[in-house]
Amino acid sequence: MKRSILLTLAVLLAAASSMAQSLEKMQWFNEPEQWEIKDKTLSMFVTPKTDYWRISHYGFTVDDAPFYYATYGGEFEVKVKVTGDYKTRFDQAGIMLRIDHENYIKAGIEFVDGKFNLSTVVTHHTSDWSVITLDKAVPYIWIKAVRRLDAVEVFYSFDDKEYTLMRNAWLQDNTPVQVGVMGASPDGDGFRATFEHFKVKHLPDMRRLEWLKKNSAQ
Repeated sequence: MKRSILLTLAVLLAAASSMAQSLEKMQWFNEPEQWEIKDKTLSMFVTPKTDYWRISHYGFTVDDAPFYYATYGGEFEVKVKVTGDYKTRFDQAGIMLRIDHENYIKAGIEFVDGKFNLSTVVTHHTSDWSVITLDKAVPYIWIKAVRRLDAVEVFYSFDDKEYTLMRNAWLQDNTPVQVGVMGASPDGDGFRATFEHFKVKHLPDMRRLEWLKKNSAQ
């Protein structure tokens, strides 16, 4: 019996390992000319004069920056460590959750007027932009997003231990979402961005958990 249990555990662990995320199995939207995956790290040279933005304030729409993603349904948590050699105004790198060209959330570091900003753009037909200006340059940042029901909470951390909320935004629930990393260089000639420890963790559906709680056997 004990041997059988150990064997079962070994099989389950092997199955879990085989289902582990692989950067190599993700796909590009607007693939950049230069990129590589090495030691579970994605690095790319962000394509110059690219961005994600729709209509508001500036009056134009762009949807042409590099985005490396996989598609997920349901509820989940995604996080990544982001490093960038930011050079020009609006150079940015981080994560993106995207339903389509009119509905997406991108969040990360954005370089504006010589300062590092924690930046979030939420787009539902038109885009809005919120920033938290950092008092000094940082070598890297951890960005995490948690999708629950019809909301996404976005957090940042400097050590992957203590996370601080930077935005709470609506995103249509019960809809598959493209989840991944992005970089943009709207005004510049591009820059090098690196993404480490990218991970998406499935979260049990909150409505189903509530249903199970109410309908559990007495």
